[in-house]
Amino acid sequence: MPNTVPEPETLAGKKQIHVAVAVIIRDGRVLIARRPDHVHQGGLLEFPGGKVEPGETVQQALVREIAEETGLQVPLASLEPVIGIRHDYGDKQVFLDVWKTSGAEGQPEGREGQPISWLRPCELADADFPAANRPIIRALNLPQRLAIVGPMASWQDGISRLERSIGGMAGQLVVLRAPQLPDNDYLKLAAEALPICSGAGVGLVLHGHPRLLGAFPKAAGLHLPWREAQALSRRPVPADRWLGVSCHDQGQLHHAAALGADYATLGPVLETSTHPGQPGMGWGQFESLVANARLPVYGLGGLTPGHETLCRERGGQGIAGIGFWW
Repeated sequence: MPNTVPEPETLAGKKQIHVAVAVIIRDGRVLIARRPDHVHQGGLLEFPGGKVEPGETVQQALVREIAEETGLQVPLASLEPVIGIRHDYGDKQVFLDVWKTSGAEGQPEGREGQPISWLRPCELADADFPAANRPIIRALNLPQRLAIVGPMASWQDGISRLERSIGGMAGQLVVLRAPQLPDNDYLKLAAEALPICSGAGVGLVLHGHPRLLGAFPKAAGLHLPWREAQALSRRPVPADRWLGVSCHDQGQLHHAAALGADYATLGPVLETSTHPGQPGMGWGQFESLVANARLPVYGLGGLTPGHETLCRERGGQGIAGIGFWW
């Protein structure tokens, strides 16, 4: 995620605007302001922030904008990257460079006359924000690690492994991926896994065809392998369920965003134990692909918890994988 403002560019004659966006967190709530009625998209809610001025780093812009808008003082070192989003508003292209902090000091006030309030991430509704903010809302509600179910000898073995592995994962998501199982065995696995995950406070995300969510409507969502996603032209699950897509290149990431997916996995980033000798795309390509994505993206393939910070520094939501928990 870039730290300094790029030179203004044009794309099809459209001006490129670099905007620094702050997610200020305190006691599990996020500081939100209401846009004045007379401005572009007036009346909608927004996160504090503003344009990055020439010569400023994005962190410097955030510290300045937060102080000007709310009176809060933010230590530079407390800022962490969340997501970068490029959005086409028709007359202009906007890059939202989103960072978060839990270290803001002082009591906030709407210094520009804007009403402000604190909301829990789960209270942030898409319809209340500009369209480009949707990925920010998703990023704030998604975990930083996406757990994927690993190999199993049978569906019964998978349940035993799940019961051993799920402790301490409350608030997380688990993708129930088991392509080696026959369809009927996968259904048995899902039926047993759902109450186990629910009891542990974990969201179970099914993996495969959209019809699975019809069979298990209490599941937290659906993760589409690319072979399923490529055949779709619209979002196949309700808005109150997670939708993820497995992606490997820029075109697939664009398709996932067009479907209205809430997140994507992208990889392999590094060489994996299942494909020794085959290098992954590397962090440079991962960062380049994520920079043009319009949804939160998890790095996948050869990653460990030790890569989580690096992944987020490269613009990712976090890491997805098997080895760190299964």
